[in-house]
Amino acid sequence: MRNFYLFLLAVLCSAWVGAQPAASSSSTLAGKYFRILGEGTKHIEDKLNQPEPTLAKIESQPGWGHFPNAILVPAVLYTKEHPENRWHKNKKMFDLAIRIGDLLIEEYDNGSYTSRGDNDWDTYMWLEAYRLLGKDLDGKRRNRWKEILLKEAAVPLPRLARCQDYPWYNAPYIGTSPNHYAIYASQLLLAGTIFDNPEWTALSTKVLHRFCVEEQSEDGFYGEQSREGPTTGYDYLTMAQIAMYWEFTQDPEALKALRRSTDFHKNYTYPDGTPVETINDRNRYWGVSMWGHFGFSHFPDGRRYASFLTDRFMEFSGEKMQRADIQSVGRIAQNLLYLHEGEEAPIPQDAESYAHQMKVMAGIRKTFDWTACYSGIVAPSFSANNFFLDRQGNFSVFHKKTGLIITGANSKNQPELATFIDQVDDRFLYMPISSRLQMSDEQDRLALSYNSFFGVLEAPHPSRETFRFRFLTTHKWGENKSTLNLQLALKTGEWLETASGKRILLDDKTINLSGEDIGGWIKHNGWVLFIPGDMTLQWPVFPFNPYRDAPETQISHAIGRLATEFSSMNKSFDFSIEVK
Repeated sequence: MRNFYLFLLAVLCSAWVGAQPAASSSSTLAGKYFRILGEGTKHIEDKLNQPEPTLAKIESQPGWGHFPNAILVPAVLYTKEHPENRWHKNKKMFDLAIRIGDLLIEEYDNGSYTSRGDNDWDTYMWLEAYRLLGKDLDGKRRNRWKEILLKEAAVPLPRLARCQDYPWYNAPYIGTSPNHYAIYASQLLLAGTIFDNPEWTALSTKVLHRFCVEEQSEDGFYGEQSREGPTTGYDYLTMAQIAMYWEFTQDPEALKALRRSTDFHKNYTYPDGTPVETINDRNRYWGVSMWGHFGFSHFPDGRRYASFLTDRFMEFSGEKMQRADIQSVGRIAQNLLYLHEGEEAPIPQDAESYAHQMKVMAGIRKTFDWTACYSGIVAPSFSANNFFLDRQGNFSVFHKKTGLIITGANSKNQPELATFIDQVDDRFLYMPISSRLQMSDEQDRLALSYNSFFGVLEAPHPSRETFRFRFLTTHKWGENKSTLNLQLALKTGEWLETASGKRILLDDKTINLSGEDIGGWIKHNGWVLFIPGDMTLQWPVFPFNPYRDAPETQISHAIGRLATEFSSMNKSFDFSIEVK
């Protein structure tokens, strides 16, 4: 599927690298979307032209999961009247949508469509295609599409009805994630609107209105475990359903919720377009998301943010393109369908510096090419559910040239990847019991308290070339054996050098370096990290993968563990990072 990824890269490169001030149509957000969709149809056709195509065969190939999302691509190109849409009323687009629809009917009839996970996501796309193309379908197809879509739209109805008055719409109560519950509701709203079912629209409206006025935190996110902390990547999915809700109801509370969502996401996105991992309690990494851009597009800064994400999305290739797949292209079609065009306004990523602190104990600061994120979010372990990570990571450092240097990504049942481990006798505590974040014009301070000590991270504002920070620990009581850990975002195939003269090409071979082996600094991937002399480095360390309910196996997801132990005394650990 490398060619599929390369086509996406090529499309937008031609759109924004080659655009001239006088005007390429592709310089607009809509123009970028149209170019991506138009090119995407060629690759969709290629899949359908394979011998005896089936969903199983197509979706087994990297980048082609949720293939039914493809149906919305030609449907939007065929029906969307726009100066930049050269495919409007192009019969080839209509015929392509019909081919996809015929495949879906065949796969539905043999049970393959409904046996796939999260097929309701695909049903939404099929519903939209029916709404756009229904009047042009021949009677037999129109009736068959309608028959299937009515059945599938009703599938989540019992669960939606059962949970509508539960205390919170999050996992500890409803037994699934709020993004799924919101998707159930928005799909039912769309189906109720298309097929004129007042009961469906009433129930879905009730649920989605509550998402706007009760479920969203003041900071603008939808926490999947609780409202006390974000689940950053999946939050795009939830807010996309609020955006859909607004399109069909114009509920002013939905627009307020979208405003808060826009503020949250634009502030907690790295300069490469990826969501900040440090505050995420479900995923250690996430690609550039194409979900819900049309919800951002109500606002000038939101339109700029959507354009920024689209540009960054196209820069990724290979393993980094976790979301550069047919599902993302389908979401681009949805974005284009409901896009609110207008002027753009600057976003934090455009500024030389900015800072934002949430009401929960987390914040972010960008200074020159550096971005640092701090999380003191205190949350209980959710050990019975493998899909929620322990909030044990607290600090990340990103540089525009190198990407992540230190990751604050969370893990599960892995104290060795926590910022601090507090061991008293046989007891381990590796998530803070209390925290405080103070961000000021001089420096940022994050305090984390554990059983026998508390630690304070101090980070003065960096210069253009150097980011300095220190950890100070204060002993409170008892005899303890504690550890400070930093997770280094090391990359296979890159050299790691040390002050002692070691030079190692990173691969899957185990490395254990002592303080003497390191000698005071590590150089890797364009950065140099100066560290206390007694720190050790371990590579590779495989973090927990919630979807496997086990550690990662791919070396590309491994990290380097930088660690030092300390006991019952006050300590200071000084660090600095240089990128030139």
